[in-house]
Amino acid sequence: MRFLMLNWRDPRNPLAGGAERVTLAYLKALVARGHEVVWFANDFPGATPEEIFEGIKIVRGGGKGSSVLKAIKWYRRQPRFDLVIDQHHGIPWFTPWWCRTNCVSYIHEVLGPIWNSFYPWPVSTLGRWQERWTHWFYRRVPFWTACQATRDCLTAHGVRSIEMIPYGVDTVALPALDDKPLALPLRLIVVSRLAPNKRIDHAVRVMKCLADKKIPAQLTIVGTGETEPLLRSLVKEFQLEEQVTFAGALAEAEKDAQLRQAHFLLHTSLREGWGLNVIEANAMGTTTVVYPVAGLVESTLHDETGIVAKAETPDAVAEALADILPQPEKYQSYRLKAWERAKTFHWTQVLATSSAWLEAQASRRPTN
Repeated sequence: MRFLMLNWRDPRNPLAGGAERVTLAYLKALVARGHEVVWFANDFPGATPEEIFEGIKIVRGGGKGSSVLKAIKWYRRQPRFDLVIDQHHGIPWFTPWWCRTNCVSYIHEVLGPIWNSFYPWPVSTLGRWQERWTHWFYRRVPFWTACQATRDCLTAHGVRSIEMIPYGVDTVALPALDDKPLALPLRLIVVSRLAPNKRIDHAVRVMKCLADKKIPAQLTIVGTGETEPLLRSLVKEFQLEEQVTFAGALAEAEKDAQLRQAHFLLHTSLREGWGLNVIEANAMGTTTVVYPVAGLVESTLHDETGIVAKAETPDAVAEALADILPQPEKYQSYRLKAWERAKTFHWTQVLATSSAWLEAQASRRPTN
């Protein structure tokens, strides 16, 4: 069978993140099953028009506002695809109106308030409005997601068919849970693209709250992005230069090592499609404190595999950390349950389900 993925970014794009990592895993699984897979994405400086990556043919063309037209022009010259996967990131590729074959929509999260993080009014309001109506126009197209909160939003927007397939991670859980006493200073870590919607400044503010509570702590920030200068300025303002480390982008082995030695992963995002780094941390024997937002309340099970803060505030995270400090037995219980659960989210446990569903969608008789 022939599969086409349409996504704004591909794995080579400097802005690629978790969405591209999981997309790559799903597509590699299709290649391993003998299928032909093509990934069409936006162009970016220094990119080649086409290349083969992990057995997948990547084709690039256009940018914001033009890549859909470039994709249509390219598509019309191609042999028929059995399935086109239209990946939504706020704005879709409008494939039901031009692909003339089976198509499904793949979505990690409904952006909703995230529009406000990147665009001022009235653009943010228009973005939220068009996203909601786009889902209604796509209501007869099968959707595929991994997050119950996303499913609930899509259902509220009129989508009729939504398949839930969990994400997986490449991180292999530790063969045995190592000893990690809960001791001061607290070792905290953030692993994220440094973007406005990730609210990494809240993690820095947690450090200020802990300092005010006289709780020694260290924070390592893993990742790069456009908000890094602002974060460094905030660290300087709070006089936390000795407590906060900017590690930059790390190779997987280095990232795993940092996760393994941390006491807690902090996640203060506006919302997530799931929270892959939560499961990656769990696999390394590290529990989490997260905000009570869509996605994160599913990847972290409150009072089982970690802590969901009472509110979306740095004070609430600092309070949760202060509360767990005198309860080392509970902390170790979180670690154990998180580590055991992480084993069930390795890609080897997930990809057979996703591949079978995609093959079934490709085998349908096209309705257009």
